[in-house]
Amino acid sequence: MVRRVLSLTSGRIAVVILVLIALLAVCGPWLAPQDPLATSDNTLASASGAHWLGTDYLGRDVFSRLLDGSRVSVLGSLEVALMALVVGAIPGILSVYSGRVFEWLTLRLADTLVALPFLLFAIAVIALLGNGITQAMLVTGALVSPLFYRVSRAATLAVARSPYVEAAIVSGASIGWVVRRHVWVKVLPPIAVALAQTIGVGFVIVSSLTFLGIGVQPPAPTWGGLLASDLGYLSHQPWAPVAPALLIMVTVWACNLLADAIRDVSGEAGRALVNRRKARARTGTSAPVTVGGSR
Repeated sequence: MVRRVLSLTSGRIAVVILVLIALLAVCGPWLAPQDPLATSDNTLASASGAHWLGTDYLGRDVFSRLLDGSRVSVLGSLEVALMALVVGAIPGILSVYSGRVFEWLTLRLADTLVALPFLLFAIAVIALLGNGITQAMLVTGALVSPLFYRVSRAATLAVARSPYVEAAIVSGASIGWVVRRHVWVKVLPPIAVALAQTIGVGFVIVSSLTFLGIGVQPPAPTWGGLLASDLGYLSHQPWAPVAPALLIMVTVWACNLLADAIRDVSGEAGRALVNRRKARARTGTSAPVTVGGSR
């Protein structure tokens, strides 16, 4: 699947952008040219050689704060996606094989979680457990998990009706063996699509919480926090919100683009894509060579 995704232009663009964002999260604090927390008297300065994106209202270097704040956004979005994957995908697969009672309970729980506003619920959890982004992201991931539950359940139901799966169960194969050998391979592509989309949703959630000043203690830099602080001084620096807003938009766009690429190369569409390329390759190699208009 990885080769198929990278064979698409959209897949390569998405992977390049997300790899760069991941590198910012890993190396951003060390790449920052100045201390992101250091204040100075040079407040609201324009972009210059010393400050590539200018300074904020406390004289802190905006470019350094942007690099340093990338880690919170990336880790928070991954926490949301992985928590939703674990909480949603496993019960979704097991609901097909674990009896009617377990199926009914998980379906009702998924319906309940869908009805909860996850942003408000995350704010409530932070108010109860303290101002920390990790617990908010884990709870938000649990609230987003119905997406994985429904995707994995639908894919498992489609595979469970296959003759080879029914034959394996009749022959005495355990449910765990059937899931590992037959079901997981078929369920993985739609789960990968949902995972890429959820990472983008996680970026929006982290940015929304930090924009409101929730989840991270100031003066720690975050993309949402930078956006919020810049909006208060638009009369002095109207261009200031562009950099953090652009980073958030490009990252979410790349996640959705990757999800579309995975969807395009998986299942019947993926097999059709491979068959078309094989057909073009055979046509190209079997075409007669003409020299001077004669064969």
